[in-house]
Amino acid sequence: MTTAKGLADVNETPIGWAISSRAVEYPAAVAAMEARAAAIADGSAGELVWLLEHPALYTAGVTAREADLLEPARFPVFRSDRGGQFTYHGPGQRVAYVMLDLKRRGRDVRAYVQDLEGWIIAALDRFNVAGEVRDGRVGVWVQRKTPDETREDKIAAIGVKVKRWATFHGIALNVEPDLSHFTGIVPCGIRAHGVTSLVDLGLPVTMSDADRALQDAFEEVFGPTTPAPAPI
Repeated sequence: MTTAKGLADVNETPIGWAISSRAVEYPAAVAAMEARAAAIADGSAGELVWLLEHPALYTAGVTAREADLLEPARFPVFRSDRGGQFTYHGPGQRVAYVMLDLKRRGRDVRAYVQDLEGWIIAALDRFNVAGEVRDGRVGVWVQRKTPDETREDKIAAIGVKVKRWATFHGIALNVEPDLSHFTGIVPCGIRAHGVTSLVDLGLPVTMSDADRALQDAFEEVFGPTTPAPAPI
């Protein structure tokens, strides 16, 4: 896989790595993320990855279909300018908002999305989970084999926005969310497959474990990181 890091002569300035210890309300997080992305585009702020959790909610991307919101009164619903359809966020899910400067990384959005996929797959590999991508299905998937069937469940979602070559939004990895909360939507518009998490796969993974795996894998793909304060 060609990485975004390899698409341009990117210097080794470390990327800020911030973790919020408490759940962050979605509107406040989006406002802070958009402000940081604008500052990155202006050259007045450095790149940043922000890890957090949200209270239980649904978000609708730019291609979301109203028919895929099955229980509109269950959780708050927020419209988003990210790519994709309906997604759930909530406790036990690690959201990573990725704010990078693609002017320094090849100006290639498709390669950037592939790198996000590769990042998630490399993080899952640290738990001996084989993450895979599928044509026509955004996100990262795992195969589930039972005596009766083999199926594919989604373990991580990807939804991005790029403005003036600064990226925002990012990924959501299911560590230990309440999987029943996904039944209020058709996740990412895909009805034929389910949703899983690391704990659902039988792995005793904590959020701290997931964070370490995400950071180590991120550095392999995008470059070194350094501790940074959360935007809010």
